[in-house]
Amino acid sequence: GPCRTPNAEKLAASGLKFTRFHTTALCSPTRQALLTGRNHHSAGMGNITELASGAPGYSSVLPNSMSPLARTLVLNGYSTAQFGKCHEVPVWQTSPAGPYDSWPTGGGGFEYFYGFLGGEANQWYPTLYEGTIPVELKKTPEQGYHLVPDMTDKAIRWIGQQKALTPDKPFFVYFAPGATHAPHHAPKEWIDKYKGQFDQGWDKLREQTFERQKKLGVIPADCVLTPRPKEIPAWDDMPDNMKKVLCRQMETYAAFMEYADHHVGRLIDSIEKLGEMDNTLVYYIVGDNGASAEGTMNGAFNEMANFNGLAELETPEFMQERIDKFGGPDSYNHYSVAWAHALNTPYQWTKQVASHWGGTRNGTIVHWPKGFKAKGENRHQFAHVIDVAPTILEAAKLPQPESVNGIDQDPIEGVSMMYAFDDAKAPERHETQYFEIFGNRSIYHKGWTAVTKHRNPWQLVGVKMVPFDEDVWELYSDSDWT
Repeated sequence: GPCRTPNAEKLAASGLKFTRFHTTALCSPTRQALLTGRNHHSAGMGNITELASGAPGYSSVLPNSMSPLARTLVLNGYSTAQFGKCHEVPVWQTSPAGPYDSWPTGGGGFEYFYGFLGGEANQWYPTLYEGTIPVELKKTPEQGYHLVPDMTDKAIRWIGQQKALTPDKPFFVYFAPGATHAPHHAPKEWIDKYKGQFDQGWDKLREQTFERQKKLGVIPADCVLTPRPKEIPAWDDMPDNMKKVLCRQMETYAAFMEYADHHVGRLIDSIEKLGEMDNTLVYYIVGDNGASAEGTMNGAFNEMANFNGLAELETPEFMQERIDKFGGPDSYNHYSVAWAHALNTPYQWTKQVASHWGGTRNGTIVHWPKGFKAKGENRHQFAHVIDVAPTILEAAKLPQPESVNGIDQDPIEGVSMMYAFDDAKAPERHETQYFEIFGNRSIYHKGWTAVTKHRNPWQLVGVKMVPFDEDVWELYSDSDWT
């Protein structure tokens, strides 16, 4: 991709890159699946918590027969902490009055939590909790406050304290920045580093990314770049008075990405200084879904306008007047649908579209010097976010729990990925996987994928849905990589 991520690359150079690792195409479902090892509907999270209903699989309430991974680790002697985004708490439980059953430090199994409960946060003025206590921020953006360095400081301090006070106990940390979810907030000096680097537009960006992917071996040399959907305009068709605004949107996004990666690097460095890096298993998952097409064709200075059906208020003139404020404390910005599509190169579609790889395939790095000998290699076995929990349990030499606090447990639905760590040619063990978000559906089985897209992700209000019977199904074999 076009965003600089030196710390991701450093981990990849001495670890493994999984090129066919998948999420659910939406945040809450992916995170519930990650933290439990179960499919999102099994875990009650078929959608984001704000859209919960009484339908099976969509209640946003985790069954007590699916105890989270963090609780299993705590019960087996681990110290546990979560930082940043938590979007798994049912909406009616998210006030400071509780109940706290589904909070990270309640039923989530984490002993410490510092972060936010919603799907996104203003990075300059976040609403945060420490445990279940609301946090009063002591600094303003003008005094240098931003959420990503703040949560990184807290994580570094927590790990250092844990190793100082209980050096014999292992630790488990879930570090989940709000980056690069909208709003795309980053310091101006980081945004300015990318000035002019996206003037070529999104069509050219796709071609450049595609060629880099082939050189890196992330995709096979005979791959074909998917066509841009007819609903998304060509860069050359965009009006000239919008192009500078569109470029600034992408510069801001890239800065946010690099800024987050920089602070992940600080966290990794702190673990190295403690002498714990060689025996720490690190998963660096680049996103909980594909890039987001929720920003309209023109992008947005305030994405909430779009969510409330008021996108037309943000005219090209309106955005031009605020071009220097994108990414700053006065903005709540998102980028154009077309940038999102370009960042999912070489695949089709985006976040929310669980049928196609653009919404579900997320680059993933695994790093564990004492756990495997391979370094700087690619792994092409099919994997899914539900595979992380069983991998961690196998790495920790812990059995999958049959009973937790007297409750019989449903089996974990993921498959440990450890079999592929030192064997690039190992036959894949995760042979079947379904996907569904907002009616966009697909199923993968032994290399074949059947897919159907039910709705467009940027149509957020007033959409007339077509019946499921009218959806068009497509079938792809594993020889068609894209």
